[in-house]
Amino acid sequence: MLSFSLNAVEARILGVLLEKQMATPDYYPLTLNALVAGCNQKTNRDPVMDLDEETIGRALDELKKQHLVWQIKTAGSRAAKYEHNLKEVAEFSVSELGILCELLLRGPQTAGELRARTARLTEFHGLPAVEHVLRKLMEHEKGPFVAKLPRRPGHKECRYTQLFHRGPEDEGLEKDWSGIVEETAAGREERMALLEAGLEELRAELMALKDQFSEFKKQFE
Repeated sequence: MLSFSLNAVEARILGVLLEKQMATPDYYPLTLNALVAGCNQKTNRDPVMDLDEETIGRALDELKKQHLVWQIKTAGSRAAKYEHNLKEVAEFSVSELGILCELLLRGPQTAGELRARTARLTEFHGLPAVEHVLRKLMEHEKGPFVAKLPRRPGHKECRYTQLFHRGPEDEGLEKDWSGIVEETAAGREERMALLEAGLEELRAELMALKDQFSEFKKQFE
C-alpha cells in the first residue's frame, strides 16, 4: 500500500496538473506561471486560494521528493515545465483520474456532484458508473485512494474524499489510513459473507422446489 500526506497547496498543484492534462492537453505540461494561475483560479476550486510563486515552488519541491511531479524541459521553451507522475503510483484509468482530480480540487463530494463536475474531463454513463469507479479507488490494490465519509445530519447522500491529502473538511474521517484499509477489507468480507449466505438460501429454495416437484409428479404415476 502506498501512503501520501500532502498539504493543501501540494494537493491543489496535483489537482491542477491533472485538470490541465485532461481538459487542455495542448497547454500541458505547465510552466510555474501557469501553475500559479491554475491554483488561484476562481472557478472549479474549493476553497479559492491566493498563492504566490515562492509558496508553489516549495510545494513543487516536496512533490518532486515524493515522485508525484516531474520538472521537464520542452523543445522551444526556456521555462521549466511541470507534469504529474501519477502513472508511477498506479495504472489509473481516465475515469479514475477524473474522480481524483475533482476531489483534489474541490474536496469531499457526493457521487452525483462528481458525475456533474467531471463532465468536462471524462464521461460517465449514469450514477452507477461513478459509484463503480469510486469503489475501485477505495479497494485498489495499491490504495486505498478514496474513502467514503459518514453521512452528515440532514443530508441524504454520503460524500467521498481523496486520501492524498486530509483536510479539515474531512471531519468524518477520524481514523488513520490503516483504519481505512481495515474498513475497506471488512467491507469486502461482509459482501462476500452476504453473497455466500444468499447462495445458501437459493440452494435451500431450489432443493425445496425439487422436493415439491417430486411429490407433485408422484400424483400422476
